[in-house]
Amino acid sequence: MQQPKILDELRRMSARVGRNILLVQGAGGNSSIKHGDVLWVKASGTWLADAEDKDIFVPVALSAARAALAQGDERVPLAPHATTTLRPSIETSLHALMPHPVVLHVHSVNTIAWAVRSDARDEFAERLHGLAWRYLDYHHPGLPLARAVGEIIAQDTVDVLILGNHGLVVGAADADAAEALVHDVESRLALPPREMRPADHEALDRLCTATDYQLPADPLCHGIATDRASCAIATRGSLYPDHVVFLGPAMPLVGRGDGLAAMLSRARANQVPLPVAILVADIGAVIRKDASPGAQAMLSCLALVTGRVPSTAAVRYLSAENEQALLNWDAEHYRRQLSGSR
Repeated sequence: MQQPKILDELRRMSARVGRNILLVQGAGGNSSIKHGDVLWVKASGTWLADAEDKDIFVPVALSAARAALAQGDERVPLAPHATTTLRPSIETSLHALMPHPVVLHVHSVNTIAWAVRSDARDEFAERLHGLAWRYLDYHHPGLPLARAVGEIIAQDTVDVLILGNHGLVVGAADADAAEALVHDVESRLALPPREMRPADHEALDRLCTATDYQLPADPLCHGIATDRASCAIATRGSLYPDHVVFLGPAMPLVGRGDGLAAMLSRARANQVPLPVAILVADIGAVIRKDASPGAQAMLSCLALVTGRVPSTAAVRYLSAENEQALLNWDAEHYRRQLSGSR
């Protein structure tokens, strides 16, 4: 079907936002624009950073999607004459539900660093004063999250949604206004990162010899292991959905001696999958050689988030039930597979 010219402004904004790792990592985040009865929304598993170079937006029948949502049906109908083979974003129901012409959902680092804390309510109230905002506790992405959002927007006008253990959603009149609102929220919630000790690259190289692991491409990732506070936060549980989907639950930690070799030996003996990434205490991080670009990006995100959470903060983690719901979800298997083939 023919794409409207208005989609170009969404492409430009999405690409800018998608290239900023403080806002989006890998295949995370999504954006949409409404044109008549068609909702153009990012396809699942695609990267916002590719918005100007690839055809990543899918046309959805807006009124039909809203009707399906009202009936509790998570299946999203494509617009008539749509020819794409891509699936609409997991969060399409949320985009369809919000009344704004443009909706932008990001996994912004500063927002997440606050949204994983159970002691942040007063800070949100002070920092976001003057905005039409609301906070939601964690809900499983897709229909459960959309239903929770629906209850809120039915009561009041809301332009900014802080999603507990997840991220940020904004709605605006156009693409530029949505991007500006995201940057406004990020500036209000900005947290200084802790200074991290550098990794011991020689020690990591020795540990990785003759294994399926290597050093991550982004040196910031090592801070999760070399900073005691970040390491404690990352190893106690998972913080947000993409952490689970691309890295698995809580980060595994080994000692600097033969810890890595012993862990890999146990994994093979028990015939369990090798962890995507492993922290070596006080030394740095390693990642599987076959890890996808999405996994690499999520390890960077974890470093950026944990490095902004104070060591004294009350951190709230996803439950084991939350994690299993994500790991066993066909929609996330599809997104991970598509992202990995980028």
